[in-house]
Amino acid sequence: MRLEEKKLLLDIQVAINSIYDYLGETRDYSVFQKRKMLRRAVERELEIIGEATNKLLKINPDIPISEARRIVNLRNWVSMPMIQ
Repeated sequence: MRLEEKKLLLDIQVAINSIYDYLGETRDYSVFQKRKMLRRAVERELEIIGEATNKLLKINPDIPISEARRIVNLRNWVSMPMIQ
């Protein structure tokens, strides 16, 4: 595995761990909905995961990441500006 692939996988791991840290032990969706900063933090980590996954797929299309395309699509959806 190339160094850049390892770096991107580490980025994904760090982002996942950050989400767990942000959410804490008690994961209550109603609390998540009410806390804008928490939602934005989790959304940002999801964007990082999606971007790293997208780059990994470009470097190595055969890398075994389950649901990789859906992860990238989630990144695209989360980063889409909301029209109000």
